[in-house]
Amino acid sequence: MKDKLIIFDTTLRDGEQSPGASMTKEEKIRIARQLEKLGVDVIEAGFAAASPGDADAIQSVARVIEHSTVCSLARANERDVRAAGEAIKPAKSGRIHTFIATSPIHMEKKLRMTPDQVVDAAVKAVKLALEYTDDVEFSAEDAVRSEMDFLVRVFDAVIRAGARTLNVPDTVGYSIPALWGERIRQLIERVPNSNRVVWSTHCHNDLGMAVANSLAAVMNGARQVECTINGLGERAGNASLEEIVMAVKTRRDVFTCDSRIDTAQIVPTSKLVSSITGYPVQPNKAIVGANAFAHESGIHQDGVLKHRETYEIMRAEDVGWSTNKLTLGKLSGRNAFRTRLQELGIVLESEEALNAAFARFKDLADRKSEIFDEDLQALVNEETVAHVSEHYRLVSMRAHSETGILPEARVVLSVGGQERKAEMQGGGPVDATFKAIEQIVQSGTELLLYSVNNITSGTDAQGEVTVRLAKGGRIVNGQGADTDIVVASAKAYLNALNKLHGKLERAHPQL
Repeated sequence: MKDKLIIFDTTLRDGEQSPGASMTKEEKIRIARQLEKLGVDVIEAGFAAASPGDADAIQSVARVIEHSTVCSLARANERDVRAAGEAIKPAKSGRIHTFIATSPIHMEKKLRMTPDQVVDAAVKAVKLALEYTDDVEFSAEDAVRSEMDFLVRVFDAVIRAGARTLNVPDTVGYSIPALWGERIRQLIERVPNSNRVVWSTHCHNDLGMAVANSLAAVMNGARQVECTINGLGERAGNASLEEIVMAVKTRRDVFTCDSRIDTAQIVPTSKLVSSITGYPVQPNKAIVGANAFAHESGIHQDGVLKHRETYEIMRAEDVGWSTNKLTLGKLSGRNAFRTRLQELGIVLESEEALNAAFARFKDLADRKSEIFDEDLQALVNEETVAHVSEHYRLVSMRAHSETGILPEARVVLSVGGQERKAEMQGGGPVDATFKAIEQIVQSGTELLLYSVNNITSGTDAQGEVTVRLAKGGRIVNGQGADTDIVVASAKAYLNALNKLHGKLERAHPQL
């Protein structure tokens, strides 16, 4: 019997800390449902004390998740722990994840606390969390730069206080695999009663070694890995769930543990997270990149044709690449549409929302001959986007591009219920469109990113556009999809403007 490797997904909390990746409650619920379908053991749904909206989102996730544990992060203080406890109350299985920094630089410069005060705060937080759930996790923030003797002391104290999971984070992505594995091994050997808890690791990717460090921890006794879909996260991101899971599954000769992840759901989950957050997956990304199973070299192609395992260590279908299938067409009815959404794990909250999504589907079916699962995901994303805020709404637009003539665009917007129009020229039709929008709204924002990705194959495929805007220290991503890239671009730009106009700024701790 192999040990169980617990997969702790923090896409909805740590992944959301990526610039502009904040999600609405409805988006968090959609991703959480898919994470449950994937087989994730623990879903860290957010940081309840960050804002009332985050607490509400955690509660909403906790109400709908049946088979995964729903977790909220909390700093080691009474306000945070109680907020987390209230947020996870509806969960069938709930966890509080409390943390405090343990490195000398963090204790002195950030916390301004003595080591004794840090130990005392950690113990009090764990005991308080136990009032809400018997599943309490403790993390020593910046464990990578903490003194070993002090880590042993803190972990010993929180075990005696009742913590069931101990997390050792490389908060700043500083370690390398050999040293990180050795640190985990020494902690398990030195901490009294270490066999009574699950040892966990949470690695950041600043030096590109988050996955390698996580796997080194597993090889030295860790039995929980904290990770995100697509390696999403602030700075260089977190350890990638799909890479960890497939490394453990593929190298059964090395690892003495295994996860309960349904690997066929990896690619659909990756695409959903990418679509909602606006963070595209690079083509050569391991496991989930578009080129992950492509072979260009003639030698490689010849070998694969003769025997797949000459150059492939995994099968594409095992991670979900075969799930991109034709589902519906323009003659499909409302019931077939609803049924396919349910099969994809998409639950629309009202009949009105279903009708609106179905109308978008019919419109798309008139313009696109084949409708794939990814198109349906994009349709629902569009419906969610439409409810972020209606302060800015695209009424109509026309863009013209011709050889030898400067491109121009005419845009009609509804701004706070009043129609306004503008015409502008630009370096291309998208540039002209954005200039026309700005002529109307005069937002004063800075365009940080403009990205286009095709949702499916074919020249009639929908293009999914991501626009990242910054203003006054806030960064947001806007998304738009359409078979016309210029229209998709306008939708994405307005979506970002609506988020800036209507969404409250949120604070995140960094773990």
